[in-house]
Amino acid sequence: MINVESACYGFDFLVRIVKDGIFPVLQIFIPIILIVLCTLDLGRVVIGKDDKENKNILKRIVKRLVCAILIFFFVTVVNLFFTMIGNITDNEDLIRWSECWNNPMDV
Repeated sequence: MINVESACYGFDFLVRIVKDGIFPVLQIFIPIILIVLCTLDLGRVVIGKDDKENKNILKRIVKRLVCAILIFFFVTVVNLFFTMIGNITDNEDLIRWSECWNNPMDV
């Protein structure tokens, strides 16, 4: 059932899927996978004898850790952005979208 009178204009279900389904996967599981891969690479560095290869693996570890941190905080930044938009604007459409994002089924 689509509620066209809500702030989400009928997109309540999609907003809930993104906030409650996709974002938690992005925020939790992808950084965990990247950290596990970094651990495996670090094991290769400890075992490996080639200094050039070890430097390449260490660069890859740093890139993966930075990506894990960025992905983890991406969700927080998006939530903060949508919350702030509703608080600092006078545009009625942006306020409704912010309300939709924060409470998709309540409005």
